[in-house]
Amino acid sequence: MTAPPDSIQDYRDAVEGKNILVTGGTGTVGYELLKTLIALKPRVVRIFSRDEQKQFYLREEFRDRQDLRFLVGDVRDLPRLRRAMDEVEVVFHLAALKHVESCEYNPFEAIKTNINGTQNVVDAALEADVESVVFTSTDKAVNPSNAMGASKLMAEKLLVAGQFSKGPRRTRFSSVRFGNVLGSSGSVVPSFVHRIRSGQPIDITHPGMTRYVIGFADCIELLLRACRDARGGEIFVRKMPVVRITDLAAALIAEMAENFGVPAVPTRDVGPRAGEKLFEELVTEEESTRTIDVGDYLVVLPQIGTREHRFPDAKPIAPGAVSSRDGETISVEAIRALLNRHGTLRDPNLLAGIRVAAPPFGGAPGDGFMETVNAG
Repeated sequence: MTAPPDSIQDYRDAVEGKNILVTGGTGTVGYELLKTLIALKPRVVRIFSRDEQKQFYLREEFRDRQDLRFLVGDVRDLPRLRRAMDEVEVVFHLAALKHVESCEYNPFEAIKTNINGTQNVVDAALEADVESVVFTSTDKAVNPSNAMGASKLMAEKLLVAGQFSKGPRRTRFSSVRFGNVLGSSGSVVPSFVHRIRSGQPIDITHPGMTRYVIGFADCIELLLRACRDARGGEIFVRKMPVVRITDLAAALIAEMAENFGVPAVPTRDVGPRAGEKLFEELVTEEESTRTIDVGDYLVVLPQIGTREHRFPDAKPIAPGAVSSRDGETISVEAIRALLNRHGTLRDPNLLAGIRVAAPPFGGAPGDGFMETVNAG
């Protein structure tokens, strides 16, 4: 198991000795969060997920640990969440339908999981008097053009509403916004790598498309930062590099050829997919009027209620949306360096799409990636 970076130790007080629940905990974000939480010595971590197969793989990998519990359940099921949250102090709410096209063709399923499921988490947390709830959102929730982004925006709103309708309860609700996590299951990197290895052209939906990307360690630190620092109702946003999808494809083609001897493949323009945007945003123009810069992060303060925060050196940001349209894109070489720094192409499960106890492409169990929204 890879040790978390030293900076993670700064968040020990937020979780050490506490009972923690991770919804959607068998996803790849959940897996990396679990590894980090273990290093910070909570009393127990409960992995809550509807995926029995992934539960099995995780139990096998961590079978000797006494501080883990594996709970099969769905966030759509409020009574099950109530049982799972009994005596829990910290909740990381990762469970969601995340893929743009799936949600676009099945929007009511997105509503049931991403909206109704999140309200169930809020209600169960208040009933259990949970100390902190952190919700994982996405840049696609900002001025959404698709059902997935819209459902995540509504979920953000539910967290804020929960914060300011909780009465005397101690619970603090906050959210984090991710961009695209490099190599995550179902996202653009595994898709491109699969096509390169298969000798197929890489499909580019628009040559000018840009996206924010983030590494795994930054994702986990963002979650822990929100857990530690939130007063309630905030949205924590990591500052992230911007890439052109065409440059990402070129970087992957070059890396696969140079390091794995895989012949280069061409790219082809295929037109936009359902719900797809050319650019993503981290903060809307309206949000910019209540967003502060705290170094590596932006913090969007709530629209309702009080706007207290814990950052004495914070500065307001300039008015206007924060968009990948305006951000300076990094070069192909810089993308290659980013891929190597995060070990993206060394993941033995990159094409498998799931984490397994015995990885199908060699390598040690537990080497892998996080899950987030696809790049569509």
